[in-house]
Amino acid sequence: MTLRSLSVVIPCHNEEGAIAALIAETFAALSDLKLQIIVVDDGSEDNTAARVSELIETEPRLRLIRHALCSGQSAAIRSGVQAARHDWVATLDGDGQNPPDQIRALIARLASASAARVGLVQGQRLKRKDVASRQLASRLANALRNAVLHDGVTDSGCGLKLFRREAWLAMPFFDHIHRFTPALIRREGWEVLVCPVTHRARQAGRSNYSNLQRALVGAIDLLGVAWLIRRSGKPKAAPIQIESEAAFTLPSGALPDPVSHHQ
Repeated sequence: MTLRSLSVVIPCHNEEGAIAALIAETFAALSDLKLQIIVVDDGSEDNTAARVSELIETEPRLRLIRHALCSGQSAAIRSGVQAARHDWVATLDGDGQNPPDQIRALIARLASASAARVGLVQGQRLKRKDVASRQLASRLANALRNAVLHDGVTDSGCGLKLFRREAWLAMPFFDHIHRFTPALIRREGWEVLVCPVTHRARQAGRSNYSNLQRALVGAIDLLGVAWLIRRSGKPKAAPIQIESEAAFTLPSGALPDPVSHHQ
């Protein structure tokens, strides 16, 4: 499959120190594509929106959506996906820990597969640059999620994702849905691919979530997602296809081809 156009959605909350560099890096990494970048400022209390607005003055491919109040990462992603102009959407965390050039790895993974029924390419972080306590909490959460949902994904919380806009919008929406995207994309009958991606230290600011917050909301949401999948009444999707770390190489060179809105 040749992907020639893409919308990139970047949810942000208090990321004024990282967002300008992340936007510039994303444009540079995907310069050969017909590209749209949508930054969703989720109720930031700093100058995140101002930094983006400055860039919009000279960059027509950039769009800013502002949430008056902090509504959460899933709501921010939803606003961005709804505003996306292209059929395929990629997401990046606004803190800069997801290198934008890794979107090319996701695109290459899609191109290597029989993509007619692929709804999602899920990034899987290699050598995570988080503190040890956060990595341990993430491993435990992923193990529990996999035991209940059997989604075959070991890092569903990775912000690097590439998906069909229609597949994402077909999912039943709720807060924190971004942590269960692979399982719910499969619930809609689409196939899911997994692709190793690199990871780096936070570029600026601090994390917006504690390990305890993740654990508390995750336990409740997991039961809800398990119920949604059980009650879907839809045929099971094909097994998830995972690309091994040994086979992973970052592609180089060009690939074939209430809210307020700011254009």
